[in-house]
Order: sequence, then C-alpha cells, then structure tokens
Amino acid sequence: MNKTININLANLFFHIDEEAYSKLKLYLEAIKRSFANTHGSDEIIADIEARIAELFHEKMENDRQVITQKEVDEVISIMGQPEDYMVDEDIFEDQPKSTPKSSSVKKLYRDTDNKYIGGVSSGLGHYFRIDALWVRSLWVLLTIFSWGGFIFIYVLLWILTPEAVTTAQKLAMRGETINISNIEKKVKEGFDDVAEKVKNVNYEKVGNRVKNGSKSIFNSIADIIMFLFKIIGKIIGIILIITGAAGIVSLIIGLFTVGILDIIHIPGMEYYHMVNATDIPVWLVSLFVFFAIGIPFFFLMYLGLKILVNNLKSIGKVAKFSLLGLWLISIILLSVFGISQAAAHAYTGNVTVEKVLPLENPNQLINVKLKSSKWQEQDNTLGFNGLILDYTEDGEEVLIFDDIRFYIKSSKDSLAHIEIRKKANGSSLRDATETAGKINYSYLLQDNTLLLDDFLTTAKNNKFRDQEIRINLFLPIGAMVKFENFPKRCWMLRTDNDQDMNGCEITEHLWIMAKNGVLECQDCEHNKNKEENSDRDGKIIINQNGVDIDIKDGEDSFKMKIGKEGVQIKSGENKSENTAVDTIQ
Repeated sequence: MNKTININLANLFFHIDEEAYSKLKLYLEAIKRSFANTHGSDEIIADIEARIAELFHEKMENDRQVITQKEVDEVISIMGQPEDYMVDEDIFEDQPKSTPKSSSVKKLYRDTDNKYIGGVSSGLGHYFRIDALWVRSLWVLLTIFSWGGFIFIYVLLWILTPEAVTTAQKLAMRGETINISNIEKKVKEGFDDVAEKVKNVNYEKVGNRVKNGSKSIFNSIADIIMFLFKIIGKIIGIILIITGAAGIVSLIIGLFTVGILDIIHIPGMEYYHMVNATDIPVWLVSLFVFFAIGIPFFFLMYLGLKILVNNLKSIGKVAKFSLLGLWLISIILLSVFGISQAAAHAYTGNVTVEKVLPLENPNQLINVKLKSSKWQEQDNTLGFNGLILDYTEDGEEVLIFDDIRFYIKSSKDSLAHIEIRKKANGSSLRDATETAGKINYSYLLQDNTLLLDDFLTTAKNNKFRDQEIRINLFLPIGAMVKFENFPKRCWMLRTDNDQDMNGCEITEHLWIMAKNGVLECQDCEHNKNKEENSDRDGKIIINQNGVDIDIKDGEDSFKMKIGKEGVQIKSGENKSENTAVDTIQ
C-alpha cells in the first residue's frame, strides 16, 4: 500500500504516489541546479514543468488516476537528464543511461512571433516546412481567383488554430523534440534576439519605423477582427450546442414514445405493421433511426463545446470510432430496410374474372348503382387515405380500400358483360398475383339494376400492397345506361362520351351506347338544339318527355311527337305552308 500525494504542477492537479513524488522532486531540483546561473532560468524551468505536466496529462486515462514511478521514468526518458546528472548519480542510479526518446510530434499552431495578421501563414509554413512567404503568396492568389472566398477559410483557421505561446508549443510547431536541451536552447535564443534588438535599436530605428508602424496597424486591426470573430465563434458554438442537444432530446422522446405505443398497442401503430414488408419491430427501426440521426447531432453538440471550451478533453479515439461504426451500421441497416420496402412493390400482379350479365330485357334501361360499406358509414373506424382497418362479424381483422375504378366500353356481341380485374403489388410476379387473388369484391344483379360494391377487402396479414379493383362494363349497341349513388370522386368513373364529360358529370345524365363505342348523351342540351338545325335529315329522340321523331326526305317531311298531350303527327312538303296535322288524344 503506497501513500499518495496531491501536487500542483504548472497549474494542473495530479495524484502521485510517494515514491514517484520523491523521484520527481529530486529530478526538478537537479534541473534547477543545472540552470541556476543561466540567464532566463525561471522561464526555462517553467516551460520544463509545463511540458512535464502536459506529458502526465496525456498518460492519464481519468482524473483519479495516480501517477506512479513508471510514468515518472517515462517522462524523464523523454525530457532527458540535466547537466549535473553524473553528480546526482546516486539519486538516479536506477535510471537508464540511454539517449532520450524522441517525442517530436509536429503540431499546427499559429506563429504569432512572425505574424503579419494572425500568424496562420507562418504556422502553415512551419508545418509543411516551406517559407511563410510562399504561403502568404498562395493566400493572395487563391483569394483573388476565388473572389474573396479564401478569406473565410483564413478566418476559420485563425479561429480554430491555437497560438504557440509556450516554448513547448513553439518546439512542437517546428517539429523539434521537446526536451530539456531544446527548451533551454529556445529560451536562450529568445533572450539573444531581445539583446540583439536592444543593441541595434539605434541603427534600426529610422529604417524600421515605417515597417513597425505598419505592423502596429495590422496588429490593431487583427486584434479587432479576432475579437469580433471570437464572439461570432462563441455564438456559433452556442447554436451548435442547442441544435445538437434539442435533436438528441427529441429523438430520445420519439424513441421511447414509439416503443411504448407499440408495446401497449395504441391505435395507429397498426398501420406500421400493415405497410412493413420486412416484419422488423418498430422499436428496432426507431433505434436505428435514433443512431443514424442522433450521432451527427451529438458531434454537432461536441463541436459547439469545443468552440466554447478551450481545454475540453477529447472523448478519445475509441469512442469516436465506436460511434462512427454504430452510425454506419445504422445507415446500412436502414438502407436495407428501405430497399426491402421498395422491393415489396416492385411487381404488379392481376387476376381477372369475366362474366355475362343475364339481363331480363337488354333493351330496357340499365341502372348501375353503388352501395357503400358498413365500415364507411361508421364513425368509430380508424383509417387514412382511403384505407380502413376494422373487424368482420367473425372477429377477423380486414383491410378496406376504396380504390375502385369503373370503365364503360362497347360489347363485341349483343350481350352485356362485366369484367373484374384485381390488382396488387408484390416482391415478385408470383407474390403480386397471389396477393391480388386474395382481394374480396362482390356485385349483385337485380332485374336490370347492377349493384356494385364501393369498396374491396382483404385480410390484414396480406398487408398494404396498393390493392385496387378495375371494373370493365361492356354494353351492347343501343343499350341505355344511367348511374346512381356514385360518390364525388371524378376519377372513379371513366368512359368515352360525346360530351367530353368527367366522371362526376356523367352520373347526372342518361346515355346510350353508339355504334362507334362512345356513349351519347340523351338528355343534354346538345340534343335539344338539334331541332333548330335544319340541315339534319332527321332525328329520333327518346327521353323523359316522350318520343320525338322528325324525318326529312327531300321536299317531304314527317314529324311525330308522343308526350303528355298525346300523339301529334305532321306531314307535308317542306316548302308548303299547308300541312296536315292529326292529333290523337
């Protein structure tokens, strides 16, 4: 059992065991003695402590982890030994005398020591090992050819790229090993530069006045721009956090809501099972949707936190790749689910039944009448878009559709025929045909009245497959037809007619099947105006007002009207004013 000690190293808090603390303390004291008579020793020691603290922080997996002698040895091997290592050989007798390990990991920083605006170009120059002048020239060219678009990219790099402040960060920016000797060298170079500038200040004062003035102006403008963009960056960060958090919370609520509704069988969830071709549980689909949408929202929120919190600890590569893998799996499975749903409607199958209508009197008026279903008349049924889910008297769940289409055509013989074509979709032609064959539809012929169902039904386990019924009614030439009780769905009834009327208008008139296979209207205004047209050779009109016959043969004419007034017969020459009129009451 080892005793632990709490230490504050470079303003970072660590737990360290007693043996590791003793070794670290002796190591830091040896460093202080090595730089006791060195100019800038305080800054060198501070940078060394900051680098040691950074190395300890990288090795810690959580805030409660204790620094042991193993971590101290690893840090000492990276940082190297002070100059008086041999003097304190008894202190570090267990320390290997091998050369220090290299830890030169190049990082991207802004070099504010050589900046003109934000130090981005100088930092990129160090990172790619090219002169900053070429980077600045490239920025100018890209900005010109992109009509200023690369200014936004520069500002974005300015905001997101950290500034190289400490000696360790400046060494990492150049890709140099961060150890004691390099830190000492870098600090001394800084003091030498300052001393050189002080020494030559009188010689450079006049020559650099304009340059210094311009740099001062640029620095002031840069500080103002940087301040404004920091504010904008913080606002963007807040928006990203709010958006990400709101999206995640909404998805969590939706996930639990859908799962609970499916468990307790709330009405409405049944429609998911009617259209689901893969039989995947709704809660599993909801979970995939949650991961597919929620993970991007999480990274949006994390990005916002990174913008607002400078020292936010990373979630780690394991967590990042795990979330990425989970997101990809969810996207792939949802894609497979969507493809399966689309495949369930890839083919269309038909089942056709044709029968002769045994009319008592083919010359008598044929009434085509629709009858509604009992489910359509009830208010307690649940449905959408023409689809109703209900129960039969035997307790069987059935799907009820109103996709019924009627077509009136000319018969090829003297008999009336009815053709019922059932249609449905499926994952294969065989599956679609079998699904179509399971559609239930009926009709009834009473005298000369044809009663047709205004609906079709199928069992619930057949699911929604775009089921529909197409009825072709073939009428012989001269047959008269009238439509009753048709709903106001104009697309439902279709037929060629001489008035170019739609399905709703057709149901308001009396029709007769002509020789050309087109229905002719018998009570339209078009027929009433025929009497005024003297160029016609004759006409025969039969409607609710009676019979009107008008025959012309050259100069002779014959007219007969049978109506409420009785029978009126008129005959004579067209050019003569004297005509013979007979009236029979």
